[in-house]
Amino acid sequence: ADYPVLLGNGNLMESGDSENGRHYSVWSDPYPKPSYLFCIVAGNLGSIRDTYKTSSGRTVELEIFSEKENVSKLDYAMESLKTAMKWDEDKFGLEYDLDLYNIVAVNDFNMGAMENKGLNVFNTAYVLADPATATDIDYGRVEGVIGHEYFHNWTGNRVTCRDWFQLTLKEGLTVFRDQEFSGDMGSNAVKRIEDVRGLRGRQFNEDAGPMSHPIRPESYINMDNFYTATVYSKGAEVIRMYNTLLTTTGFRKGMDLYFKRHDGSAVTCDDFRSAMADANGVDLDQFALWYSTAGTPTVTYSSSYDAESGTFSLTLSQKSNSDDPLHIPVSFGLIDKESGKEVVPTKILELKEETQTFDFPGLKGDAVPSILRDFSAPVKLVPESGTVDESALAFLAAKDTDGFNKWESGQKLFTSLIFQTMEGKQSEQTLEYVNEAFIQTLQDDNVSDYSIQAYALTPPTESTLAEDLDVVDPVVLRKSRGAVKKAIARKYQTEIRAKYDELTAAMEAEGGEFKVDATSVGRRRLRNVLLDYLCSIKETAEEQKAAAELATAQFDAATGMTDKMAALQALASMDGEGADARDAALQKFYDDANGDALVLDKWFAVQATADLPDVLDRVKALTEHPDFTLSNPNRCRSLIFIFTMNAAPFHAESGEGYRFVGGIVAELDKINPQVSSRVAGKLIQWKRYNEERGQLMKAELEKLVSMKPISDNLFEVVSRGLK
Repeated sequence: ADYPVLLGNGNLMESGDSENGRHYSVWSDPYPKPSYLFCIVAGNLGSIRDTYKTSSGRTVELEIFSEKENVSKLDYAMESLKTAMKWDEDKFGLEYDLDLYNIVAVNDFNMGAMENKGLNVFNTAYVLADPATATDIDYGRVEGVIGHEYFHNWTGNRVTCRDWFQLTLKEGLTVFRDQEFSGDMGSNAVKRIEDVRGLRGRQFNEDAGPMSHPIRPESYINMDNFYTATVYSKGAEVIRMYNTLLTTTGFRKGMDLYFKRHDGSAVTCDDFRSAMADANGVDLDQFALWYSTAGTPTVTYSSSYDAESGTFSLTLSQKSNSDDPLHIPVSFGLIDKESGKEVVPTKILELKEETQTFDFPGLKGDAVPSILRDFSAPVKLVPESGTVDESALAFLAAKDTDGFNKWESGQKLFTSLIFQTMEGKQSEQTLEYVNEAFIQTLQDDNVSDYSIQAYALTPPTESTLAEDLDVVDPVVLRKSRGAVKKAIARKYQTEIRAKYDELTAAMEAEGGEFKVDATSVGRRRLRNVLLDYLCSIKETAEEQKAAAELATAQFDAATGMTDKMAALQALASMDGEGADARDAALQKFYDDANGDALVLDKWFAVQATADLPDVLDRVKALTEHPDFTLSNPNRCRSLIFIFTMNAAPFHAESGEGYRFVGGIVAELDKINPQVSSRVAGKLIQWKRYNEERGQLMKAELEKLVSMKPISDNLFEVVSRGLK
């Protein structure tokens, strides 16, 4: 048969041959479901099989399908599925309810994955993984998304949404669940830093633009446009705030009541909130404002210490797009200035008024406040004075007991120095704080987690830095961030190289066996951050040659994709004496890919993100490459969407980047409106740039909005962008 595999929702009741060489299968789903979860699959597919024994002793048949050439890369997805099933039983008491669980991975898919009941459909990018083709980030995504779609079985399928306005009910909740799962499987502290970096880089940006919307949108033309970072990531932060306010035990009580009341029903965000409130005997009416308030709230702080009474006072104020104050949990602790010891362990302060003061009596001396620990609310935290206390940041970067705020304090020092560099007035004191924090972190042998060390050594991303600027100049921002990085690399070149060599030796001593445990992933991450610093030193011909040699040595010796990609990223931005090494590595990577779709996506992406003066010309040339097509969503994203994230060339003052992307969007809209509207979203933030750039971006939007025909998806994004 042309399509030997026939799959549907639920359990397989019977299958067999019928006349005329045809065959059939009959599926029955015993659970009611909304129509969006209905799915059938017919194909000529390969698969792997396994079983899982539930906590009540039932055996569930597991099968993951893919195109036959990809079957060898399905094992990690299967392991992740079994781990997710066990975690959901242990954490939430939720057991799988069918006899079968099937996953189908396909090469051409617009989204990441879809939780159709008992028959998940996945983009191959979130299922396929082996050491030769997947990076550590890919492995993390596979584990997280496999978990996410499985967790939807209860939060989305058994209890579903009454209407699309309630999308965050299932998505925010399930993202929170997959974040907790990934944290428990690896490192919760590392996962929290990664999630907040993502939130600030994408969702805060969305909140600041014309597509800003509450996590429960009030209107839409095309619902596809509201599968957003706000609905998903900020939605997850709102769920996390319930967990923070009610404690993990209280949250579990709320979840139990939610399922008891609503299993088999289509419900609203208010039903979830009521279950949380009723299970814990608390009033969450004010908390409901999070569902209807667009934009990122700001919390300002000031503090004082009264030596006579030994009282530390913290004043918090809030500002948001809500007419009434929000209910904001602010996680807080105090570190003694003298001893560096924590004198007030983490407390949750409930900010429910416009301004509130919290007193902490009985202290023996002044203390440094650690505010918004573990990023307890999706807000911007700013000092009332408008100027950050850098000495307090340096103190917290060294002494804070909260892993997130320790990292955050270092990031804020980096930010100060980068912004001073932009303004051409670097402070010696800030420079000293940054250098000291850097070398202490680099040489700290007691760090329990290499990933935390790697993130602490990495300056904030350009997109995170842009969130703190009223008017963004991406070219100057890149230059200033690069200058700070380069200055650190030059000052500590010997120490960075020594640590790089030490990590290389440790990895070689282990004999090259590939592992994705937290230690192995962290060690690779740290070594690759150090490689990036070392390769930033490339002014002279001699330096260019040395940087290219170092990156090439890692590229050639790499036993897995993570280290190979890190070396290729460094090489892709090399010019001058490093150009030959760059071209040779890109060619070798392409040849080694041997047509593997996901590896070729990486090859396109690494060139789209290169920091080269002619990167736009290179991207344009790549659109003519025989392996490039706009019709495959992954391939299109790997070159076009990734280029829009390469802020300096995309926002070149000539407007060439905007014209190129505008032209692609027009072409793309004829074949894939979902992707065309996503790419167009990169043009709608024109008010955040200077007049010249803003007008050039606006001109592209005006061309797009007047197109005939234009999809609803694209029309909604560009018309809102022009308002």
